[in-house]
Amino acid sequence: MTYLTLKPKKDGVTREIDRMFNDLFSFPTIWSESESDFMPRVNIKDGKDNIILTFEVPGMNKNDIKVTIKDNVLSVSGRREFKGEEKDESYISSEIRQGSFCRSFTLPDTVNADKISADYKDGMLTVKLTKLEEVKPKEIEVKVS
Repeated sequence: MTYLTLKPKKDGVTREIDRMFNDLFSFPTIWSESESDFMPRVNIKDGKDNIILTFEVPGMNKNDIKVTIKDNVLSVSGRREFKGEEKDESYISSEIRQGSFCRSFTLPDTVNADKISADYKDGMLTVKLTKLEEVKPKEIEVKVS
């Protein structure tokens, strides 16, 4: 299970280093002999009213994906399997990863845990975290006297 905490934006160099380490330690190597689990990639976007997490989970059905919240931790888990291999056929190459995954994120205090939604379309899972009203930036009108 991967635990990540949503934090403020990082500069480009820090973000690139994080991406390299995530790629290095999150994905099984091509030389793995056992069934290899996969870790879907995720984009996290911080907007004015919400935080949006977009997971890349092609080849899965809605029923294969589970989104839960417990103790202020958002978890997205599932299992991807490829079936239908014929008896008399074998793969020359098999690079598409299958297996179980779980990505977990500690929710910041700025998120309303009661207003979280998830939508799955075209192999992309979008989880929308609505921010609390009191933490949204407010514009104050300047009056002329």
